[in-house]
Amino acid sequence: MRKKIVAGNWKMNKTFEQGLNLVDEIIQSSAIHQTPEVLKIIIPPFIHLHSVSEKTKHINDIEIGAQNCNNNEAGAFTGEISAAMIASCGAKYVLVGHSERRQYYNETEAILTQKVNHAISKDITPIFCVGENLTERNNNTHLETVKQQLKETVFNLSVTDFSKLIIAYEPVWAIGTGVTATSHQAQGMHNYIRSEINKKFGKETSESISILYGGSCNPENAKELFACIDVDGGLIGGASLKANDFVAIANSF
Repeated sequence: MRKKIVAGNWKMNKTFEQGLNLVDEIIQSSAIHQTPEVLKIIIPPFIHLHSVSEKTKHINDIEIGAQNCNNNEAGAFTGEISAAMIASCGAKYVLVGHSERRQYYNETEAILTQKVNHAISKDITPIFCVGENLTERNNNTHLETVKQQLKETVFNLSVTDFSKLIIAYEPVWAIGTGVTATSHQAQGMHNYIRSEINKKFGKETSESISILYGGSCNPENAKELFACIDVDGGLIGGASLKANDFVAIANSF
């Protein structure tokens, strides 16, 4: 059975103290509204990784991820963080290929492939993001866009390494805009991604990979989205900054 996952990407939000307060609130809310069958992944800024990991290390359904990692082992890369550093803080996951990284920092498919390989080599699970922009959706090239993103990156992995991934579909036109893909649109893309995985790696692999929806998911629409057969959870942005909203989304399965 595929794992149900709700991952909260804080992006560049929360000071150190604010972040610790938010985690305490998430822990408290999770204890009241328990969903042990749903894995909650908290993905804060780097400054929080170790402290948040320490706070949650004895909680079975909460784990920690990083928002980015460099594609190199170590070296003269000022301001960057390696997968080994992330692992040393207690994090087990890392976002790779988020649309904001692609757009603002010009991360190419080659760089993303290196990041995925580097993370896997350090036993960090990549949450690999794919998705189309509004022009591609309107031009009806969204399926081909996502196929190419997969083909040029994670489809070059061995079946063993690919099986270690989580895939996140983010319709770029729905991130931070308040616009959400309909459940029909979300299911359509998730099903397409799973079918492409099936073609490349086989049914066993395609049926075991969790695929998350990442486009303005909130407590009001999560239940409908998560009812879709191929939607295994959400990569949550703004709603992850409010403990009750984040936990409510995790309770939407």
